[in-house]
Amino acid sequence: MAQQNAHQNNLVALDVGARQAIVRIHLLGALRAISYLGEDLVPRGRKARAILGYLCLHAGQRVPRAKLAALLWDRVPDQQARASLRQSLRELLLAFGPLADEVLETDAEMVRLNQRACWVDSAAILAGPHPANLLRTDLAALCEGELLEDLNGISEAFDEWLLMERARFATEVTAVFDEELHEIAQADVPAERRAGLARRIITCDPTHEGASRILMTALADMGEKAQALREFERCRMAMRSRLEVEPAAETRALYERLRSAPMRPKIENGHGSEAHAEPRASIAVSAPTASRLRIGVIPFQATTEENAQLAFSLSQEIASALARFRWFDVVAALTPQLHLAQCDEGFLRAKGWHYAVEGNLISGADKISISIRLLDIGQDIRPVWSDRFELATTMMDQLHDRVVAPVVARIDPAILFIEGKQSVQRQSGATGLVLRALPLMLMMQRAPFEQAGDLLDEALRNDPQNAKAAAWKAFWHVFHIGQGWSADPKNSLQFAQELALRAIKNDPENGEAFAICGHICSFLEKDFDLARHYFTIALRLNPNIAFTWAMSAATYNYVGDPVSALRHLERYSTLASFDPNAYFGENIYATAHFLNRDYEAAYRFGKRGTRACPDFSNGYKPLIAALGHLGRREEAAPYIQKLLQMEPHFTIARFIGSYPLARQEDRDDYARGLELAGVPKG
Repeated sequence: MAQQNAHQNNLVALDVGARQAIVRIHLLGALRAISYLGEDLVPRGRKARAILGYLCLHAGQRVPRAKLAALLWDRVPDQQARASLRQSLRELLLAFGPLADEVLETDAEMVRLNQRACWVDSAAILAGPHPANLLRTDLAALCEGELLEDLNGISEAFDEWLLMERARFATEVTAVFDEELHEIAQADVPAERRAGLARRIITCDPTHEGASRILMTALADMGEKAQALREFERCRMAMRSRLEVEPAAETRALYERLRSAPMRPKIENGHGSEAHAEPRASIAVSAPTASRLRIGVIPFQATTEENAQLAFSLSQEIASALARFRWFDVVAALTPQLHLAQCDEGFLRAKGWHYAVEGNLISGADKISISIRLLDIGQDIRPVWSDRFELATTMMDQLHDRVVAPVVARIDPAILFIEGKQSVQRQSGATGLVLRALPLMLMMQRAPFEQAGDLLDEALRNDPQNAKAAAWKAFWHVFHIGQGWSADPKNSLQFAQELALRAIKNDPENGEAFAICGHICSFLEKDFDLARHYFTIALRLNPNIAFTWAMSAATYNYVGDPVSALRHLERYSTLASFDPNAYFGENIYATAHFLNRDYEAAYRFGKRGTRACPDFSNGYKPLIAALGHLGRREEAAPYIQKLLQMEPHFTIARFIGSYPLARQEDRDDYARGLELAGVPKG
């Protein structure tokens, strides 16, 4: 009964508190390991990769070094094998970099992989249901390939072990498939769902007769008799070519029954024949009121049945990633709806959503094109954002980094921008006040900025526990100090610290709050170690907030590491193609290039930033210093004049004494550029 209710109520708000592992490791196919920052962690050496694969398949177990040495160096003396093992382990630890201490535990005798820090595809397939209630075969369809298929021939002992592991894994996967087949082989399970699961199992195991029989029955129930009969022929050919056997008597008997049975009416939209189907509502239905914005993710559509499950899984990935943004609720379907009319107005309004995400997958010969749109369900339903991605079929393991991450990172600021511009607020309460405050605050003009501060204060009075209001009021104080508007910077700093910590306490899963806290630590307190600690947490909680990447890049600038800053800014740019406040990122780019002694690039980015936001005073400083080093004093003059209008008491001495540059050589170079440009020394 519970299962039936779950199918009937197939929309559910996703858990926004789920954390993600810091490393994703793929053992099916070629070995791949990717950090939560999208970095490739795979060591170059095959034996180092073999160690990682072995540890993943024994996750949580303390593996003796002697066992690894004997397995991988089975034809050399023990002492030499132990020395070679140490070298390969060192290579593995270096590949994991700063994450090594959290992922790998080593001592003189043992090695262990921390399974809590890692997501491993083979383990996920064999584990319990997916957090979003996806079946394990949904995951198996995306994780194709033989176990550690690129590690054959390392040693005879390792090859024997790998052969046994592959046999064990195949047996356990078959048991998983059989379990899920038993769950859906019931008359009350919709035929489309039975067919979808059966197809996914057949994709992984073309000779699975149980799945073939369920698919044949489901196709017949859907009125697709010809397809059901073709499935029998496909199964028979697969069994002949792979196993050199014929289908079982049960499968042949089912084929004969279907062949002689009369044709059933074809199902349309899951309701039986079209003549008897319930008409879809053609009028708008009043949406229920909601205290928070609701974003619905509609199951994505595919042009071929083979990609239907990939489309559905992609929509689930996007819904799960969107759920990490803490200021709206995400609702997603838990089962594919292959014939859903996505743009049906009655359907969209009946859900009570404010926005909907829809997508389409189009298959090519060697690539897949993915189109995604965000719909604003206001008085009129209209698309407000769209993007298109192309991915080679050989790169499907990069689906999350190349599609999911940029999609959710662009949807969040798009909704923020739209909601901030709404003439009538659809979201009341504290968060509604925050949405009104943000565009005023980021204009960097004194009067609107002060108005934004008042709105944030009102939001905190209405809801003292609202983490978003507390975090952005803390950031308001940062700008208030940075623009030179605070009459008491020391007191403002104290307020910023208290509000940032309050935001974290109120919502420990809020990556945005941790990022703001990190920026306060570096920009105002000059505590760079603590700042990087907060940014690490922020990126683990939600690696798809472009703002966090930009703020962490600023901290790398302050400590004199512009190379790392530019690497983080590259990720920021990937995620923030839609950023109505891009001037802030341009300023961090300009500073990074300046500290990297590329003054021409600093000038270009600085000029773009000041043009985008002429009232952001800090935007002028790297631009002026770069022009000074370039010997273009006359060109710097109007920028200096504008800066002094905003900060009348600005001098080189005051700036160098307060700006958070950790290295003396960076402070000297900055001061020299400002002096060459003609800024008063003070």
